[in-house]
Amino acid sequence: MKLAVLMDPIASVNYKKDSTMAMLWAAAKRGHELWYLEASDLSLQQGQTQARMAPLTVFENPEKWFELGEFVTQPLATMDALLMRKDPPFDMNFIYATYLLERAEQAGLLVVNKPQSLRDCNEKLFATAFADCMVPTLVTSRAIDIRQFIAEHQDVIVKPLDGMGGTGIFRLQAGGNNIGATLEVLTDNGSRPIMAQRYIPEIKDGDKRVLMIDGEPVPYVLARIPQGDEIRGNLAAGGRGEARPINEAEKRIAARVGPELKKRGLLFVGLDVIGEYLTEVNVTSPTCIREIDAAFNYGIADKLIAAIEQKLALARCGI
Repeated sequence: MKLAVLMDPIASVNYKKDSTMAMLWAAAKRGHELWYLEASDLSLQQGQTQARMAPLTVFENPEKWFELGEFVTQPLATMDALLMRKDPPFDMNFIYATYLLERAEQAGLLVVNKPQSLRDCNEKLFATAFADCMVPTLVTSRAIDIRQFIAEHQDVIVKPLDGMGGTGIFRLQAGGNNIGATLEVLTDNGSRPIMAQRYIPEIKDGDKRVLMIDGEPVPYVLARIPQGDEIRGNLAAGGRGEARPINEAEKRIAARVGPELKKRGLLFVGLDVIGEYLTEVNVTSPTCIREIDAAFNYGIADKLIAAIEQKLALARCGI
């Protein structure tokens, strides 16, 4: 197939950890033709999405991991599939990109993940569709309501709805200092909703990333364990990654969430699980492939590319 990847600048990726590179290596090994573009390379002309893109060759070499051919502009739907791997922020530019990708999707392009679902499924809010898998959770911009929530649950995590990598996460306890100032900053003085969740002490054992391929969990997870006095396990916040086999609680959550992911065209997703509770559903550009494969050599990216191949084969058969 002709497989395009829309990502942040490939020259600036972290060679040792980048999950998108694992996908590209897997696709190349399976004989697929790779093309590269960034969000700014998209355009819409006469109702058709065009893309300025270049042929891409990838190498498993930390000194030279890619090579680009000459950029050409052509209809994006001349590709068979596209990996949408643009990192947050989930801002209006991201949303505009999904609109243009959706127009190419209507012309026959398979986009992973589905553009409409990228817009609909905010990574914090989408998790609340599975409230039976979560701790008590509140979303509001009203400081008085959050204060009442803290008083009820005593120990609470608050976070913005558009953050990534642990940015803007605070632990607030009843009677603690700076609750007011923290809420003023996070809610922009009551004008922006945020999420509050009862604190889960099992975070000390790790914030587990469960990778899902077409609604099914990978049999291994990455526990991201906070270090020192840090409350966040995110690798970007200094957490230590430890790959483990998936446990029964994580399987149960995956079974609960998986059918909805499949229905929404969310082919590659990362569930965040602490203890026995779902905290987030990451749909934009989930990571942790490299860390899990380094421990268990499962071939996550290869299985994802195989799933994309199967989707295309079924589509060509009209299924």
